[in-house]
Amino acid sequence: MDYVSALLPPAVMAVFFIGVIRVIVKTQGGANKAKEDAAVDAALARVEGTRRTPAAPDA
Repeated sequence: MDYVSALLPPAVMAVFFIGVIRVIVKTQGGANKAKEDAAVDAALARVEGTRRTPAAPDA
């Protein structure tokens, strides 16, 4: 019975890992893709906007 207790944790981890990979693959694209792309574009625009504004001189 020691072999069952030795193999059970890796088997359970493999099942959960496969489940996580399936969820990641299923959520790529579709209706959420446009929303995610818009969020990334907005974040990049904010970073570019703050990078291009000149720093005010200390007065």
